[in-house]
Amino acid sequence: MTDQALALESETPGIPGRPTSASRTTLSHIMTHNDTNLLGTVHGGVIMKLVDDAAGAVAGRHSGGPAVTASMDEMVFLEPVRVGDLVHVKAQVNWTGRTSMEVGVRVLAERWNESTPASQVGSAYLVFAAVDAEGKPRRVPPVLPETERDERRCQEAQIRRTHRLARRRAIMELRERRAAEGITD
Repeated sequence: MTDQALALESETPGIPGRPTSASRTTLSHIMTHNDTNLLGTVHGGVIMKLVDDAAGAVAGRHSGGPAVTASMDEMVFLEPVRVGDLVHVKAQVNWTGRTSMEVGVRVLAERWNESTPASQVGSAYLVFAAVDAEGKPRRVPPVLPETERDERRCQEAQIRRTHRLARRRAIMELRERRAAEGITD
């Protein structure tokens, strides 16, 4: 176990960590005319739903129970997806906190009837919160990075978390200042 993995495991005492590979998954779906937008390519919302579905499966597997989407960061569409493309949505847990986890997702597409390699057409980062039967947050096991790539993804996820928290604080401070000045929206 790497030093990073040991540090992450110590953040959630009493809950054994789970390796990245334990919950990694791929969801594949062929795109049809029902998935298109007005331009004739696959609607971004269809891809986002596949991303959320795959990430939700990974979060539930990793946490050992229900997990809900808390936020989606940096959904990037790199290339259009077309009718007849076989889309592969690959997801894994990058980082875990006490009750939340970041799931990284890569979206690949290939023509259903060609033997060319799939190309990356999108990516996203989602934050999930593990919940109990009453919908209250519950603790999650730490993720144990297994490779150098997993380690890098974990470190990058921590940077994104720091930025999310700083952005939230800055917005709340701005709202409080505006309210103190009597400015209402």
